[in-house]
Amino acid sequence: MSKRDPLKMVSLLAIGMVWLVIAGMPFYFMAMTGFKGQFELFSGRSVFAFPEDPSFQNYEEVLTSGSFFTYVRNSLAIVGVSVVLILLFGSMAAYIFARFRFRLNRPLFILIIAGLVIPVHVTLIPVYLFTREIGLYDSLWALLGPYVAFNLPLTIFILTDFMRLIPREIQEAAYIDGSGPIRFFFRMALPLSTPGLATMAVYNSVILWNEFVFAFVLITSPDNRPLPLAIWEYQGQYAMNIPAIMSVLTLSALPLILIYIVGQERVLKGMMAGALK
Repeated sequence: MSKRDPLKMVSLLAIGMVWLVIAGMPFYFMAMTGFKGQFELFSGRSVFAFPEDPSFQNYEEVLTSGSFFTYVRNSLAIVGVSVVLILLFGSMAAYIFARFRFRLNRPLFILIIAGLVIPVHVTLIPVYLFTREIGLYDSLWALLGPYVAFNLPLTIFILTDFMRLIPREIQEAAYIDGSGPIRFFFRMALPLSTPGLATMAVYNSVILWNEFVFAFVLITSPDNRPLPLAIWEYQGQYAMNIPAIMSVLTLSALPLILIYIVGQERVLKGMMAGALK
């Protein structure tokens, strides 16, 4: 072991601890604020101070209200269906771009990737008008089109690299055994791209779970609102219950944290594989 190894490990540990504090401070602020009283934030103490009289009242109020679980159900439904469609359509498109050669391959790929530079906000009015025209306005499924469309470009871009590096020998051997392009896609290409699929599943889930703009524009009925709009329940015309809002945000973030903890290994493998590719 070289003499520099202990110093390097200490340096990496210090950097990791600093980053943990920076990344964890917002969550600590949300969680701790949820245990405070409504007016304790204005008592002159630091906003990061531990609650004077910790109470579960805010969390109990959120969890005992039926509307919160309605929002959770709506978010689970729309995010789940959207992520499945994004991965399905994205992997199919990536398979075509990676494994087939045709005249418009590169122009179409560049056109799709160009969608990454389109600001979401410039499409709000056209999407709103189109949603009203087809009769989906103020329904949960009004979010399906925008959610899938705006997250497909990055998914296609990432998965194309994974499928492009599948050895040609595997594909040729599969064709010799009688597999066609469709069977090879489902039997070989998708399993070999599992790290990329897991990475994009977690990434898109986080993005869509926190999406606010389209939900705010396309949905008005309380029964159809996803979780990011739950804060409306705790604000009035002239004031808002900040500790209760922080309780909602903390509870909203917990599913994402659990998903990342469960899928952490696959996500890291996908990121490392993408970096190596």
